[in-house]
Amino acid sequence: MEPNVEDYKLIFEKEGVYLHTNAKKSNQDTSIPGFIRVVERAGVPALEWSPLGDEGRCAPAVLYSRKDGEGGEEDTNFDPGYEPDWAVISTVKKDREHVPVRESGQWAFSLPLCELYSLRRARFSLGRNFLVLTSRGGHPLPPLHFHRGGTRELLRALHRYIILDQSPVDGRLFLAYPHDSGALSQSFDKLHLLDDGSDLVSRFIQDPYATTFGGFSKVTNFFRAALRPPDSPAHPRGPQDPSLPSQSDEEPGFELITCGVELGPRPDVTRGPALDRWEEFLDSEGRVRNPDRVKELVFRGGVKPSLRKEVWKFLLGFYPWRSTAKEREDIVRAKTDEYFRMKVQWKSVSEEQEMRNSLLRGYRSLIERDVSRTDRQNTFFSGSDNPGLALLHDVLMTYCMYNFDLGYVQGMSDLLAPILFVTQNEVESFWCLTGFMELLHQNFEESQEAMKKQLLQLSVLLKALDPELCDFLDSQDSGSLCFCFRWLLIWFKREFSFEDILTLWEVLWTRLPCDNFHLLIACSILQSQRGELIGSDHDFNTILKHINELTMKLDLLTVVCGAEAIYLQLVQCKELPLKVLQVLGLYAPPSSEEDSPADGETQRLLGQSQAGAAASSHSAPGPSYP
Repeated sequence: MEPNVEDYKLIFEKEGVYLHTNAKKSNQDTSIPGFIRVVERAGVPALEWSPLGDEGRCAPAVLYSRKDGEGGEEDTNFDPGYEPDWAVISTVKKDREHVPVRESGQWAFSLPLCELYSLRRARFSLGRNFLVLTSRGGHPLPPLHFHRGGTRELLRALHRYIILDQSPVDGRLFLAYPHDSGALSQSFDKLHLLDDGSDLVSRFIQDPYATTFGGFSKVTNFFRAALRPPDSPAHPRGPQDPSLPSQSDEEPGFELITCGVELGPRPDVTRGPALDRWEEFLDSEGRVRNPDRVKELVFRGGVKPSLRKEVWKFLLGFYPWRSTAKEREDIVRAKTDEYFRMKVQWKSVSEEQEMRNSLLRGYRSLIERDVSRTDRQNTFFSGSDNPGLALLHDVLMTYCMYNFDLGYVQGMSDLLAPILFVTQNEVESFWCLTGFMELLHQNFEESQEAMKKQLLQLSVLLKALDPELCDFLDSQDSGSLCFCFRWLLIWFKREFSFEDILTLWEVLWTRLPCDNFHLLIACSILQSQRGELIGSDHDFNTILKHINELTMKLDLLTVVCGAEAIYLQLVQCKELPLKVLQVLGLYAPPSSEEDSPADGETQRLLGQSQAGAAASSHSAPGPSYP
């Protein structure tokens, strides 16, 4: 039964909005022109789409479908593998449930705004405007193509009822919240996100990746949602819970330490010289005799610049550690052929083909924009028509062909630039990048589950190390540590000088003394700022501002020594909580209940046995890590 017309109120309407059905049968339309509307029905706001010719103001239920033109049989074949034109960051394909059909036999939908989870808007160089809505059930609706523009006007209309917050790594992805949600520290109005005259908007359009890290509140608001289970009905935050990671009921695997841990003294740590001899580690056939010793020396002092080109290829997996010189020659030949086979794939795509491949077009657009601004102060990438920029572009485009599911995501150019600078070789830099991405690719996946996990692990470590600092951050609504997001995403690339990053990354690539040493680096930085933070009048925004202004002001030697000292202090503790042991890689959960430790003594013995060598052999220039 249709609602009374008196219960209906039209708030916004736009014609020329095409719904893309991706129907599988060739005799079916794949795009249908129609209207997009924001309406109120009996006071309940909803977003609706209906095809041309459907002039009625009473749209269907929340479901959508279309009717097969032959035989009256319903067709719900929305291709579960479909990746529409709006996609900038591809995601792992997930099975989608079939959507129930509507009796009228036409495509249409009406989505109450309280059921809207997210939307993504895209604007590619050819002027094609796409919008994709996702419901709180996790199911995307068919993409909407705004042939005549209007996405900005639609967002303004939606703002009357909901708040939209951007992802800090994808400026076109927005999460929806009700206006009364306690999840946001600042309203949409205060962010001026859609204010055409706002300087923030101008910078955001030019550089969404960097600007979102300058728009501190937007980053934090997004991660307050990102740190929640995706099926959370309305992203609520209780007034007694200013810091999300402390919600152990939602994240039982990462509850924070609630009682004080009696840590021993933090040892002094000294660094060693850079690895400056290479040939002496090679046998007569060119094998590396003692890879563990090489890694230990690299961890202790980095690599001499003249040796980086060779040593990095081992650290990043281009060369196996036990390969001979002859085997490495064969690897170079095979990898060169493989690289150029992938490169020719995108090089041979004609302009006409690319017009019909918006995903590839989107990758190219992002890459071209990022390449033009990556490390331009470095002479290797400075100036116009620089061959270094051309290499940067070509390697990133080829990586899209190598890993098309992930494609290109903003920030990946930051990872490639130092590698290309060191190798100064297109093929070698590509394969070293793939090795680096084996470590970090999950950071760039759209689900951001890896980033969520790392922020929670960082909270676990910091709570054990410095409960007072954690309490202060909690009191200022900063306990989620979301301001560390950029640190972890691209491994501190923008926090240190270019030369310092070369040293830091090769230290981290050794995976010593543990896989999560980058989290200890973050702890070292945070603890170095505790005097500036605790007892100050910093509030939520000024804390974020202070942390972001540390860029290029940090001393790498102090930070790395601090991180190693933190590790030694933790592993020497006889009462280290299980969660901390897990983050440090000193304890693996038992595979069955029979293997579960009966008490804390077992876990303490395990942690001590695995870390004993590191803790007991502390001598200059530093401990030896197995």
